[in-house]
Amino acid sequence: MEATFRIWRGALGSGTFADYRTETSDGMVVLDAVHDIQATQAPDLAVRWNCKAGKCGSCSAEVNGRPRLMCMTRLSDLDLSKPVTIEPMQAFPHSRDLVTDVSWNFRVKHQIKPFTPRTPDAADGTWRMQQEDVDRVQEFRKCIECFLCQDVCHVLRDHHLHEEFVGPRYLVYTSALEMHPLDTQERRDELRKAHGIGYCNITKCCTTVCPEGIQITDNAIIPMKERVMDHAFDPIVKLVGLMTGKVAGP
Repeated sequence: MEATFRIWRGALGSGTFADYRTETSDGMVVLDAVHDIQATQAPDLAVRWNCKAGKCGSCSAEVNGRPRLMCMTRLSDLDLSKPVTIEPMQAFPHSRDLVTDVSWNFRVKHQIKPFTPRTPDAADGTWRMQQEDVDRVQEFRKCIECFLCQDVCHVLRDHHLHEEFVGPRYLVYTSALEMHPLDTQERRDELRKAHGIGYCNITKCCTTVCPEGIQITDNAIIPMKERVMDHAFDPIVKLVGLMTGKVAGP
């Protein structure tokens, strides 16, 4: 059957939707339709993609208003009796058509203290750790950096607080570091002040759009909020800080 795809066309934040009709078939995903339109009707249509297997995160866009990977959104799951709208992510600067500039995310990553392991436990240079500690952070390693969680986050999307909040992707990344049994870095003050973890009001919208099924809110953000607040306001922590000369700031 034929279906209509309403695709955003334009550059640098300006543009409009253009309608294209193309033939669809069983098993097609949104990216297939976009490629057909690009091949037959709009050769200058800009779209970012790579693996077409849901593992590279390149083809992130908004389909019918919802952040999705185009290569993992089946047409059979959409109502093709109505136009399917496809537009670029809204939380980042628009480049052209369906492409956005996500380089801000990589700059943010450089602001987070890197993994720094403690001294090995054994004379042969190896460490000892519990399997449960290893399993705890494995979930966070599934992230493909599609930035859909960043796109749906109201702090970035609606309030544009990019200079004050690192977003759910990098709260997950920091959680993986903080929960690693070998890491020695202290990041809790930075999370509260420079990285803005307090802006997150745990609506779970980021968890909802994650194509890897990472429980971003429950397993990463909430535990880190608890750690940060305990570190900043727990009276015992304050007392230890006074005794050691390392008092958490206001």
